[in-house]
Amino acid sequence: MKLQLALDDLTLVEAYLLVNKVKNYIDIIEIGTPFIYKEGLQAVKYFKEKFPEKEILADLKIMDAGYYEATEAFRAGADYITALAVTDILTIQECVKAANEWGKEIVVDMICVQNFKEKIAELELLGAHGLAVHTGTDQQAAGRRPIDDLKIISQYSQGAKISVAGGISAENVAEYVTLNPSVIIVGSNICHASNPVEVAKAVSIAMKEVEKNV
Repeated sequence: MKLQLALDDLTLVEAYLLVNKVKNYIDIIEIGTPFIYKEGLQAVKYFKEKFPEKEILADLKIMDAGYYEATEAFRAGADYITALAVTDILTIQECVKAANEWGKEIVVDMICVQNFKEKIAELELLGAHGLAVHTGTDQQAAGRRPIDDLKIISQYSQGAKISVAGGISAENVAEYVTLNPSVIIVGSNICHASNPVEVAKAVSIAMKEVEKNV
C-alpha cells in the first residue's frame, strides 16, 4: 500500500520544500489539477528530476484527446495520469493505449459516477490500471464520505488498483486501510499542517500498523 501526497494549492517552491521534508514517508507525488493549471506539465518534469526515486502522478482529469494529453504527461515524466470516468469511453481507451506504450499507468477518477458496477466492468475490460475513489470537496460538504464509495468500488473491482482520496488524516486512515486500497491519498492534512513531517509520519505509521493485520 502506497501513500500519495497531493500537491494542489502550493507554489512550486513551497511544494518542493514540503516534499523534501516528508519524502521519507511518501511514495507517490501527485501534481494536482490546480497545480498543473498554475505551473503546467513543467511541474511534473521538475519533481521527477528533483525526486527521481518517487513516482509521479499527473492529475490531468483528461476528458478529451486522451492519447495526446496522456502522452504529453508521460513524456514529461509522469508515471500515472488521471482521466475522468464520466468521459467518452474512446478517450479512456486512448489513454490506456498511451500508458501501455510508455509502460506507465492510467488511473480513472470515479468522481460523479452513478453506476459503479457497470462502469467498473467497462473500465477494467478496457485495461484501466487503476480506479480512484474521489469524493469532491463539495460532495463532502453535503455529507458524502469517500469511505462509502470505497466500499462499493472495492466490492465490484476485479483487479484494478484502487486509490482513495478525500479528507483522509492520521485519525481516520485506519478505516480506509482495512479495505485494502492500493493507494491512500492525503493532501491538505499534510500540506497545511503546522508540522507536516509529524503528520506524514503518523499517517505512514498508522497505515503500516493496520496493514499488518489486514
